[in-house]
Amino acid sequence: MTPAPKHPAATDAAAAPAPTSAALLAGDPALAEALTITRRGCEELLIESEWVTKLARSKATGKPLRIKLGLDPTAPDLHLGHTVVLNKMRQLQDLGHTVIFLIGDFTAMIGDPSGRNTTRPPLTREQIEANARTYFEQASLVLDAERTEIRYNSEWSDPLGARGMIELAARYTLARMLERDDFTRRFKAGIGISVHELLYPLMQGYDSVALRSDIELGGTDQKFNLLVGRDLQREYGQEPQCILTMPLLEGLDGVDKMSKSKGNYVGITEAPAEMFGKIMSISDELMWRYYELLSSASIEQIADLRAQCAGGRNPRDAKVMLAQEIVTRFHSRTAAERALADFEARFRQGAIPEDIPEVRLEGSPLSVIQLLKLAGLAPSSAEAIRNVEQGGVRIDGARVADRTLTLAAGTYVVQVGKRRFARIHLA
Repeated sequence: MTPAPKHPAATDAAAAPAPTSAALLAGDPALAEALTITRRGCEELLIESEWVTKLARSKATGKPLRIKLGLDPTAPDLHLGHTVVLNKMRQLQDLGHTVIFLIGDFTAMIGDPSGRNTTRPPLTREQIEANARTYFEQASLVLDAERTEIRYNSEWSDPLGARGMIELAARYTLARMLERDDFTRRFKAGIGISVHELLYPLMQGYDSVALRSDIELGGTDQKFNLLVGRDLQREYGQEPQCILTMPLLEGLDGVDKMSKSKGNYVGITEAPAEMFGKIMSISDELMWRYYELLSSASIEQIADLRAQCAGGRNPRDAKVMLAQEIVTRFHSRTAAERALADFEARFRQGAIPEDIPEVRLEGSPLSVIQLLKLAGLAPSSAEAIRNVEQGGVRIDGARVADRTLTLAAGTYVVQVGKRRFARIHLA
């Protein structure tokens, strides 16, 4: 196979008209501020000079730019990691631009291969429709729903038909497609790449053509697909979109990216007290990362708060402010105040929260290990044993030290760690 040609976007930065961009920024403080807002927390902005030109033209003509974000409805619930890019969308929306929230109901049936070492199983139409029903409702907790354009890529993808798909595929080479890191790794390792996977970047790129997007947002793992959108817009005679990639938010452990499968996530539909407690559990250093990517506070406000903490203010104060802001965003100010009061009661006064799950179990007597596992307070017997041995289990306020403890029929308030509670009715 001949070597893959260098991706055209790789040379864009070198060819960008930086002096023109610099001149525009120097003469317009509002334009410079818009660029600062765009760049806040982002991993990469390509091509910055093109974006400045687009911003300046929008300001001169009064015509909003078209900001595209596509999400495949692969799961019904969103967590804070998903909202990183939504926050950026809201910032651009507040600058007066048109936000397009694109639900990839067509591309979800292909299955995005990004970052995968194996073929991603495609979703059924029923799964897609079920997941899509909740997507925009949850995204509207971040975006201004009244100023958001909702689109489904089946609008233009379904009518393409076989002829249209062939014509689209003719506009991109296999060599260029194999530049994708995940495709390259799989090809070299002899791991199969299904033909339909090659269609995914093309279809995502075609979305940009159909929507005539000015900039597309995505995670760092989406960079190749976003570049395909630029290429296809050129092929169709359009001005190429800029791309803005946002980093993948670290989970509560500060190590792996936030993921439900890893259990290090904060779901945006979780109860206020649970959400508040999880945010309070992050490290002081990780807190600033969350501020940058999740908070609506300005860069200057965050810098001032960080300086205060470096000068002696308790970082816990800043963490409380962050937790209250996030709970308020996804619930209400009243819920945030109650969550704080509940947190203070639990962790400073040792009180039991008012609203704890009620669990009914049968089969008494049960060992404490069985009880924890069946009540969902520990994912496995091994984890239940570890919690007991580390002193993290309390029953009716008393610490459990004996992992062989057996419980008769009755009602017990069980606590595991700092945040997990349940009132268990054992019969």
